[in-house]
Amino acid sequence: MRRALDTLYGAAMVGACLSMIAIATLVFIQVAGRVIDRGLSFLGLPRWGIAIPSLAEIGGFLFVAGATLALAYTLRAAGHVRVTLLLRLVGPTGNRVLTVLVLAIATALALYATWYIGLRTLDARAMGRVSYGLIRIPLWIPQAVMTTGFAIFCVALLDELFAALRGAPAFRAEEMRRETEGAK
Repeated sequence: MRRALDTLYGAAMVGACLSMIAIATLVFIQVAGRVIDRGLSFLGLPRWGIAIPSLAEIGGFLFVAGATLALAYTLRAAGHVRVTLLLRLVGPTGNRVLTVLVLAIATALALYATWYIGLRTLDARAMGRVSYGLIRIPLWIPQAVMTTGFAIFCVALLDELFAALRGAPAFRAEEMRRETEGAK
Protein backbone atom coordinates (compact mmCIF):
# COMPACT_ATOMS: atom_id res chain seq x y z
CA MET A 1 0.00 0.00 0.00
CA ARG A 2 2.85 2.38 0.88
CA ARG A 3 4.44 1.88 -2.53
CA ALA A 4 1.13 2.51 -4.32
CA LEU A 5 0.53 5.74 -2.41
CA ASP A 6 4.08 6.98 -2.97
CA THR A 7 3.70 6.15 -6.68
CA LEU A 8 0.44 8.12 -6.78
CA TYR A 9 2.05 11.14 -5.10
CA GLY A 10 5.07 10.89 -7.39
CA ALA A 11 2.92 10.63 -10.52
CA ALA A 12 0.97 13.72 -9.45
CA MET A 13 4.25 15.57 -8.91
CA VAL A 14 5.41 14.56 -12.39
CA GLY A 15 2.16 16.01 -13.74
CA ALA A 16 2.82 19.22 -11.80
CA CYS A 17 6.35 19.44 -13.20
CA LEU A 18 5.12 18.82 -16.74
CA SER A 19 2.58 21.62 -16.29
CA MET A 20 5.33 24.03 -15.29
CA ILE A 21 7.52 22.89 -18.19
CA ALA A 22 4.60 23.44 -20.56
CA ILE A 23 4.13 26.99 -19.24
CA ALA A 24 7.82 27.77 -19.68
CA THR A 25 7.83 26.29 -23.19
CA LEU A 26 4.76 28.22 -24.33
CA VAL A 27 6.08 31.49 -22.91
CA PHE A 28 9.47 30.86 -24.50
CA ILE A 29 7.83 30.29 -27.89
CA GLN A 30 5.77 33.47 -27.50
CA VAL A 31 8.80 35.58 -26.53
CA ALA A 32 10.99 34.03 -29.23
CA GLY A 33 8.26 34.76 -31.78
CA ARG A 34 8.20 38.40 -30.78
CA VAL A 35 12.01 38.64 -30.93
CA ILE A 36 12.06 36.99 -34.36
CA ASP A 37 9.30 39.30 -35.62
CA ARG A 38 11.14 42.40 -34.38
CA GLY A 39 14.36 41.18 -35.96
CA LEU A 40 12.60 40.54 -39.27
CA SER A 41 10.90 43.93 -39.08
CA PHE A 42 14.25 45.61 -38.37
CA LEU A 43 15.68 43.90 -41.46
CA GLY A 44 12.73 45.09 -43.55
CA LEU A 45 11.36 41.56 -43.98
CA PRO A 46 7.75 40.48 -43.41
CA ARG A 47 6.91 39.25 -39.92
CA TRP A 48 6.14 35.58 -39.33
CA GLY A 49 3.47 36.33 -36.73
CA ILE A 50 4.45 33.61 -34.27
CA ALA A 51 1.98 33.80 -31.39
CA ILE A 52 0.29 31.45 -28.97
CA PRO A 53 -3.43 32.27 -28.90
CA SER A 54 -5.02 32.22 -25.43
CA LEU A 55 -1.60 31.95 -23.79
CA ALA A 56 -2.75 33.72 -20.62
CA GLU A 57 -5.68 31.33 -20.14
CA ILE A 58 -3.72 28.21 -21.00
CA GLY A 59 -0.91 29.34 -18.70
CA GLY A 60 -3.40 29.92 -15.91
CA PHE A 61 -4.94 26.48 -16.38
CA LEU A 62 -1.50 24.86 -16.40
CA PHE A 63 -0.45 26.80 -13.30
CA VAL A 64 -3.51 25.64 -11.36
CA ALA A 65 -2.81 22.08 -12.52
CA GLY A 66 0.78 22.35 -11.33
CA ALA A 67 -0.17 23.85 -7.99
CA THR A 68 -2.89 21.34 -7.15
CA LEU A 69 -1.09 18.25 -8.42
CA ALA A 70 1.95 19.13 -6.29
CA LEU A 71 0.01 19.38 -3.02
CA ALA A 72 0.27 15.73 -1.94
CA TYR A 73 3.96 15.28 -2.69
CA THR A 74 4.79 18.60 -1.06
CA LEU A 75 2.92 17.56 2.09
CA ARG A 76 4.88 14.32 2.37
CA ALA A 77 8.16 16.14 1.75
CA ALA A 78 7.40 18.72 4.51
CA GLY A 79 7.29 21.49 1.93
CA HIS A 80 4.16 23.19 3.24
CA VAL A 81 4.65 26.09 5.64
CA ARG A 82 4.08 25.08 9.26
CA VAL A 83 4.47 27.25 12.33
CA THR A 84 6.18 24.96 14.82
CA LEU A 85 6.81 27.47 17.62
CA LEU A 86 3.69 26.35 19.53
CA LEU A 87 4.54 22.69 18.95
CA ARG A 88 7.89 23.15 20.71
CA LEU A 89 6.16 24.66 23.74
CA VAL A 90 3.59 21.90 24.30
CA GLY A 91 5.95 18.92 24.43
CA PRO A 92 5.75 15.62 22.58
CA THR A 93 2.22 14.67 23.65
CA GLY A 94 0.79 18.10 22.90
CA ASN A 95 2.71 18.11 19.63
CA ARG A 96 1.10 14.83 18.61
CA VAL A 97 -2.40 15.99 19.65
CA LEU A 98 -2.08 19.28 17.77
CA THR A 99 -0.67 17.52 14.70
CA VAL A 100 -3.59 15.08 14.64
CA LEU A 101 -6.08 17.93 15.19
CA VAL A 102 -4.61 20.06 12.40
CA LEU A 103 -4.46 17.09 10.01
CA ALA A 104 -8.10 16.24 10.78
CA ILE A 105 -9.20 19.83 10.11
CA ALA A 106 -7.08 20.02 6.95
CA THR A 107 -8.57 16.73 5.74
CA ALA A 108 -12.11 18.00 6.32
CA LEU A 109 -11.39 21.25 4.47
CA ALA A 110 -9.69 19.43 1.59
CA LEU A 111 -12.57 16.97 1.30
CA TYR A 112 -15.03 19.85 1.15
CA ALA A 113 -12.93 21.65 -1.48
CA THR A 114 -12.67 18.46 -3.53
CA TRP A 115 -16.41 17.85 -3.34
CA TYR A 116 -17.25 21.44 -4.29
CA ILE A 117 -14.75 21.62 -7.15
CA GLY A 118 -15.99 18.24 -8.36
CA LEU A 119 -19.54 19.55 -8.45
CA ARG A 120 -18.38 22.62 -10.39
CA THR A 121 -16.56 20.34 -12.82
CA LEU A 122 -19.66 18.22 -13.43
CA ASP A 123 -21.75 21.39 -13.82
CA ALA A 124 -19.29 22.88 -16.35
CA ARG A 125 -19.38 19.65 -18.35
CA ALA A 126 -23.17 19.40 -18.29
CA MET A 127 -23.62 23.05 -19.25
CA GLY A 128 -20.94 22.94 -21.94
CA ARG A 129 -19.01 25.88 -20.46
CA VAL A 130 -15.90 26.99 -22.32
CA SER A 131 -13.17 29.56 -21.74
CA TYR A 132 -13.44 33.07 -23.22
CA GLY A 133 -10.16 33.11 -25.16
CA LEU A 134 -9.50 32.61 -28.84
CA ILE A 135 -9.13 28.91 -28.18
CA ARG A 136 -12.36 27.68 -26.62
CA ILE A 137 -11.27 25.21 -23.96
CA PRO A 138 -14.01 23.25 -22.22
CA LEU A 139 -13.73 24.38 -18.58
CA TRP A 140 -14.36 20.91 -17.23
CA ILE A 141 -10.90 19.82 -18.44
CA PRO A 142 -8.80 22.11 -16.22
CA GLN A 143 -11.37 21.77 -13.44
CA ALA A 144 -11.08 17.97 -13.60
CA VAL A 145 -7.31 18.23 -13.22
CA MET A 146 -7.78 20.54 -10.24
CA THR A 147 -10.31 18.14 -8.72
CA THR A 148 -7.86 15.27 -9.22
CA GLY A 149 -5.08 17.24 -7.52
CA PHE A 150 -7.29 17.97 -4.53
CA ALA A 151 -8.51 14.36 -4.36
CA ILE A 152 -4.91 13.10 -4.26
CA PHE A 153 -4.18 15.72 -1.59
CA CYS A 154 -7.10 14.33 0.45
CA VAL A 155 -5.59 10.86 0.19
CA ALA A 156 -2.22 12.23 1.34
CA LEU A 157 -3.81 14.05 4.27
CA LEU A 158 -5.63 10.90 5.35
CA ASP A 159 -2.39 8.96 4.93
CA GLU A 160 -0.58 11.45 7.18
CA LEU A 161 -3.46 11.53 9.67
CA PHE A 162 -3.37 7.76 10.10
CA ALA A 163 0.43 7.87 10.37
CA ALA A 164 0.13 10.56 13.06
CA LEU A 165 -2.35 8.42 14.97
CA ARG A 166 0.07 5.46 14.78
CA GLY A 167 3.21 7.42 15.58
CA ALA A 168 4.78 10.12 13.44
CA PRO A 169 3.65 11.36 10.02
CA ALA A 170 6.16 11.40 7.17
CA PHE A 171 6.33 15.19 7.05
CA ARG A 172 7.29 15.32 10.73
CA ALA A 173 10.04 12.75 10.18
CA GLU A 174 11.32 14.89 7.29
CA GLU A 175 11.24 18.02 9.47
CA MET A 176 13.21 16.23 12.19
CA ARG A 177 15.75 15.04 9.63
CA ARG A 178 16.23 18.60 8.41
CA GLU A 179 16.57 19.90 11.98
CA THR A 180 19.23 17.25 12.66
CA GLU A 181 21.13 18.15 9.49
CA GLY A 182 20.88 21.86 10.31
CA ALA A 183 22.34 21.29 13.78
CA LYS A 184 25.51 19.68 12.34
